[in-house]
Amino acid sequence: MRFLPVNFNVLLVELADLEQTLALLHALQAQPLPGIVELVPAARTLLVNFRPSVVTRAALQRHIAALDLGRRVARDTTLVEVPVRYDGEDLDDVARLLGLTRREVVQRHTGSLFNVAFCGFAPGFAYLAGGDPVFKVPRRSSPRTKVPQGSVALGGAFSGVYPKASPGGWQIIGTTDLPMWDLARPVPALLQPGFQVRFVEQGARVFAAPAPATAPAPEPLPAASGNALLLRRPGLQALLQDQGRSGQVAQGVSASGAMDQGALRTANRLVGNDSGEACIELVAYGGFEVESQGDLVVAITGADVPATLHAPDGSQWPVPSHAPLALGPGDRLQLGAPRHGVRAYLSVRGGFDVAPVLGSRSTDTLAFIGPAPLAAGDRLPVRPPRGATIVGAPAEPPPPLPCVDETVVLDVVMGPRTDWFTPEGVARLFSQEWRVTPQSNRVGLRLEGAAPLLRAVDGELPSEGTALGALQVPPSGHPVLFMADHPLTGGYPVIATVATHHLDRAGQIPVHARVRFNPVSAFDPVEAGA
Repeated sequence: MRFLPVNFNVLLVELADLEQTLALLHALQAQPLPGIVELVPAARTLLVNFRPSVVTRAALQRHIAALDLGRRVARDTTLVEVPVRYDGEDLDDVARLLGLTRREVVQRHTGSLFNVAFCGFAPGFAYLAGGDPVFKVPRRSSPRTKVPQGSVALGGAFSGVYPKASPGGWQIIGTTDLPMWDLARPVPALLQPGFQVRFVEQGARVFAAPAPATAPAPEPLPAASGNALLLRRPGLQALLQDQGRSGQVAQGVSASGAMDQGALRTANRLVGNDSGEACIELVAYGGFEVESQGDLVVAITGADVPATLHAPDGSQWPVPSHAPLALGPGDRLQLGAPRHGVRAYLSVRGGFDVAPVLGSRSTDTLAFIGPAPLAAGDRLPVRPPRGATIVGAPAEPPPPLPCVDETVVLDVVMGPRTDWFTPEGVARLFSQEWRVTPQSNRVGLRLEGAAPLLRAVDGELPSEGTALGALQVPPSGHPVLFMADHPLTGGYPVIATVATHHLDRAGQIPVHARVRFNPVSAFDPVEAGA
């Protein structure tokens, strides 16, 4: 067992194999330690997110090292049969790689009983282990930009089914029409950790999905006040975001949430809301405009954006950010292009009366979970304030946020896979500037440097958990900085992770800005018992 650094509040536990990983996960769930926020299991690692104010890293490591991992984890008896048409475009390549015929590949795949080891990559994507040991298939050297929904595929020692169309590098051997992910189900992911799975060639028998459980009655929402914000123009992008959805790792769902959590909390404090209320997160290039339907109190935080209030009588005047602002019926609030930063946050007193999805009102742009992106004409009902909430005093604007013509410096914690890169590659991470490319979004900032990062280890990395701020390095050698909507697991090495105190700043970096990284240390890799 090894403890590898990820961030000041995240560590990666590396184990001998999948069986040990599942044993550690089971042990930590059976004996929960206060301060552990989330556990992300993978092929032979467990990512542990914790609160340093509750439990220190050293105490957490001692607790984990003392756990008994010798007991075999009991398997769930639930069996799900997946009908498959073995028509995948990589089936012939897989047969050649394994030295088998197409028919033998199908027979061995259908003759195996798989276990759901963990979920990740995408909501409802289950990593299936325990099949025929012959199935050890490398990922494609060039990943596809789009793998069709329902593709049955092999990657390493795992089998899996793509729940929706997405990029992917696994070898496709077939397709299924059985939906892996459906928000209409009480538990959207069909395959849960511990379930058993058998693939059956379609046409051999009639299949039925497991009978759905009775859906629990939705929690009643507070009554709407009749007031609302009418979205006239959404700008480049307008989304509802809150602090994110936690506790959904078993279904392969990451937290998502606001890119600048500090700005979200400030916006809610200014209007007297709980810190976790949803705000509109907006990228205002091209203009953003809302109209008040009723008497409302709003606040704008985050990016430095010019704001103008237009009254129904035609008068207009500039209004400050980081202060509560009263709007009357018919008042229109316009926001221009940001001078510093990228994302502004608009809160409203009482909060938006929008139903949560899996416990959050955040829009996850990778997983397509949560409210749809906001569009012109959308009417957002506003709830009445709850209790004797107090409108906050104006806040000091944050220090100047990044802008396109400056170089942004971000502290990074080295690890967990720094040793996968040559000393020259590690030095290059810090010695050169990295430009943020236009392909960047809420999933990640794609960075381009004068020279790529060179790897010392050329093999495949078994899938493992990824943290917010991770600098994952694909074969191109140009890093991707994982942001709020990043996948739970990834198959490329992470050379470093943006330090917790710079995560909000990273969420405000515009396209074409330049980035430099400054190394800081959380701790060195530690062998258990050392």
